[in-house]
Amino acid sequence: MTTMRESTPRGGAKVKAPTAVPKPSRSGVSGVKTVAKSRRSAATRSAAVDPQSVRDLIAAEAYFLAERRGFIAGHELEDWVTAERVVESRREAKSA
Repeated sequence: MTTMRESTPRGGAKVKAPTAVPKPSRSGVSGVKTVAKSRRSAATRSAAVDPQSVRDLIAAEAYFLAERRGFIAGHELEDWVTAERVVESRREAKSA
């Protein structure tokens, strides 16, 4: 079943675009399956990210942390671990 949603293009005239609406189920159980399935797909998406890209993001974040501190030596590991946490939290927030 689809419903129509109104949107306004540049000309100002309203155009109705179809949007998908889930079919009603006979029991409330199917809704639980849908939620579990969406969580699973979010976990799959986050696992599918290229590890080299994640490492590059962590390296960049660690660099910026060191820069904010004035590149004082002796905090490289701390910067890297903090950067890992920051990148992971951003990835989780984006997939949620």
